[in-house]
Amino acid sequence: MDYQGDIIRPPSEAFSLILQVTTGCSHNRCTFCGAYRDKPFRIKPWQQIETDLDFAATWCQRHTTLFLADGDALALPHTHLIALLERIRHKLPWIRRISSYASCQNILARTDAELSDYKRLGMSRLYMGLETGHDPTLRAIGKGVDSAQMIEAGQRVRKAAIFLSITCLLGIAGAENSLAHASATARALSRMQPHQIAVLTLMLIPETPLYRLMRAGRFVLPDPARLFQELRCLLEQLEPFRTQFHANHASNYFSLSGRLPKDREGMLATIDRAVGGLLPLKPELWRAL
Repeated sequence: MDYQGDIIRPPSEAFSLILQVTTGCSHNRCTFCGAYRDKPFRIKPWQQIETDLDFAATWCQRHTTLFLADGDALALPHTHLIALLERIRHKLPWIRRISSYASCQNILARTDAELSDYKRLGMSRLYMGLETGHDPTLRAIGKGVDSAQMIEAGQRVRKAAIFLSITCLLGIAGAENSLAHASATARALSRMQPHQIAVLTLMLIPETPLYRLMRAGRFVLPDPARLFQELRCLLEQLEPFRTQFHANHASNYFSLSGRLPKDREGMLATIDRAVGGLLPLKPELWRAL
């Protein structure tokens, strides 16, 4: 398989076959993200993708899930993506789930019929980075969309019967807007009602614009106690819809996972233990992206 640069995939795709169909990210303007800054966006040549599919057909028959890398396979032209999904179905018929990252912009660029076509051809899970539902923060971090557009994109993925996983970032609004960010994010999530919510904690990456703002004293990352309050506020203010809630990423100071609404009280109690200093926290050296 041809892999160019570091391959980034969601934790839940750890055992998936990774098929790199683009390099980089079609947006690549988020001030906190350093994942693709050294990797210009481009669509990989069709012949290379065909070669990788041939390899997978021979050597990867134990994989039943497939993740399309890099940053956002929905940046592919519609006809190109349809052809790709059809080739996967033809060459790897044992694959039961195809997944991809998806930006809000590229979701909104698709019609409802196109999204339904992707579902029909096996693309059954999309991961979208909301980060925050707080519009001033969305502008500040360069997401290029507002919360209303994020909500619309999430609702349209749900309408197409595609599993929707949404990522949120503790700390992304800084210390000053910490709780406003948490409340606005809970409201956005409640309107999207994703199947899965993944909460990460911001880790400032050297040479990113947000890191430079921090060094200049123009961005203050909340301390752990405020991050825990942020997490509690977000969880507490979510409306009672059914979803998987995970705050167990390597960037987080402790692991939290459950199903809402049934596990809400237990998870809130765990956060309260962390706030009260009664829960062992992950050492800084062990935290990672």
